[in-house]
Amino acid sequence: MTAPLVESRLPLPLWRRGKVREVYEVGDDRLLLVASDRVSAFDVVMAEAVPDKGRVLTQISAFWFQRMAHLTPSHFLTASTDAILAELPALAPHRAEIAGRAMLVRRTAPVAFECVVRGYLTGSAWQEYRTDGTLAGEPLPPGLVEASRLDPPLFSPATKAESGHDENVNFDTMRAALGPALADALRDLSTALYAAGRLTAADCGLIIADTKFEFGLDRSGHPILIDEVLTPDSSRFWEAEGWAPGHTPPSFDKQPLRDWLAAERTAGRWNGDAPPPHLPPEVVTATQLRYREAYRRITGHDLPEEC
Repeated sequence: MTAPLVESRLPLPLWRRGKVREVYEVGDDRLLLVASDRVSAFDVVMAEAVPDKGRVLTQISAFWFQRMAHLTPSHFLTASTDAILAELPALAPHRAEIAGRAMLVRRTAPVAFECVVRGYLTGSAWQEYRTDGTLAGEPLPPGLVEASRLDPPLFSPATKAESGHDENVNFDTMRAALGPALADALRDLSTALYAAGRLTAADCGLIIADTKFEFGLDRSGHPILIDEVLTPDSSRFWEAEGWAPGHTPPSFDKQPLRDWLAAERTAGRWNGDAPPPHLPPEVVTATQLRYREAYRRITGHDLPEEC
C-alpha cells in the first residue's frame, strides 16, 4: 500500500483545488484531475489522510466511464499513469505523486447542478420526508419509511456548493435555470446511468441507494458526463443482504470515520466545526480498508499497486 498523498504540487497551472482534488490545466482543452487522499466528513476536512483513497476514487471512476461509454460520452481520456506521462513527459519526476490517482480529461463548461438519483429514501431526503412528507418541497407518497425503495427512482437535482451542504431543489427549478431541453436530457441520462449502475452493483451484492452525477457542456454545447462516477464519495452503497425497510444500513464508504466522529460529538469532545479531532490510526485503517474493498467488490479485482 502506498503512502498517503495530502496534496499534489505539479508543474502545471493549477485551475482549482477542492476538498479532495487538485485540477490542473493541460493546454486549452484538457485538464488533469489528481485525487488526493484527503478525507472529509460532516463538511470538515480531516487533518489525517486515508491511504489509497484517491487511487480508489480515480480507478473506480475510470471503470464506470469506460463501462458507461455506450450510454453517454464523457470527459474521460485516460487514468493510466503510463499514458498520462507519455502525453506529459514533464511529469515524469512526479510519477509517485500521480500514480493511479490522476485522470486526463477533456475540458468542459460544468453544469451548475448536481444530478442526484435516489433509489431509496435515505439521507437528507429521508430527513425532509420524515418532517414534511416532501422532497425539495414536492409531495412524496404517504407511508414511506426510512430506507424505503423508491420505484421508479427519483431524479432529485441539487445546487452545487463550494462549501457546506448542497441544496435539494425541485426539477422545475432546474428546468427554469437550464431550459427544458437540457434539463430533460440530463434527467434522462442520469436515470439511465443509475439503472445501469444498479444492475452492475446488484451482481456484486451491493445496492446503490443514491448517487450524484455531474455533467459539463462540450464545445458544441452537448452534455457529457464529468467529475467522478459511482464512487464511495459520490454514492451511497449498501450491502444488499443487510437492507430492510425501516432502518438505514451502514454505507460502504467512510462509515467508520463518520461513526467515530459522531461518537466524539455525542461525548462532547468535538463541536462539529474545524479543526476536527485527530483520527486514531485504527479509524484511518478501517476507512482505508473499506475503500479498497469497495473497489474490489465493484471492479472484481484488488486495487493494483501501480495503475
